[in-house]
Amino acid sequence: MKFEYIPGATPLDPDEIAGLMPLHITTQGQLNEWEAANILKAEGWLFSTFNHGNFLTIDFVRLLHKKMFEDTWKWAGTFRNTGKNIGVDSSKITTELRNILEDAAYQIIKQTYSADEIAYRFHHRLVWVHPFANGNGRHARLMADLLLAQAGETRFTWGKQKLEAESLVRTQYINALREADKGDYRPLAVFVRS
Repeated sequence: MKFEYIPGATPLDPDEIAGLMPLHITTQGQLNEWEAANILKAEGWLFSTFNHGNFLTIDFVRLLHKKMFEDTWKWAGTFRNTGKNIGVDSSKITTELRNILEDAAYQIIKQTYSADEIAYRFHHRLVWVHPFANGNGRHARLMADLLLAQAGETRFTWGKQKLEAESLVRTQYINALREADKGDYRPLAVFVRS
């Protein structure tokens, strides 16, 4: 199978590609559809069956990724051990995640920001760490949506489109993340509710 990476996507290395489980998948389109179906199943679990409790833990970060991709990738729920075009060094993933999770918990308790601002900052930082070989944006969006749901707020609209395909909306999303990398969260704040 030949992978076609859209702008902002994280390329997989050969060992990661070897972790693809469904043998019937031969095109990028089939993979995208398969992953989307898996993610819908995980969303059902997350927002209807899962007893949320304290979800701001490293174990939960892994569990959600596993639920999202367990039918696709053997390494679902496992932190990457390779370098990528984005993200912290793989040896720092656990430390950085712990910081992000503790910061979000503190911000929620102290109401440092609005629920929306806590959620989009949280999302940005999860994407920035890039803990998994693939699926980081989708995972971070679900984590942010869960944070909002726990606060009694509505989920973000994320541009009202799937962000896995090349589009103007995806470009806006990637650009908003890049501005957040520079400390300007305004474009991301607008995008998440657009």
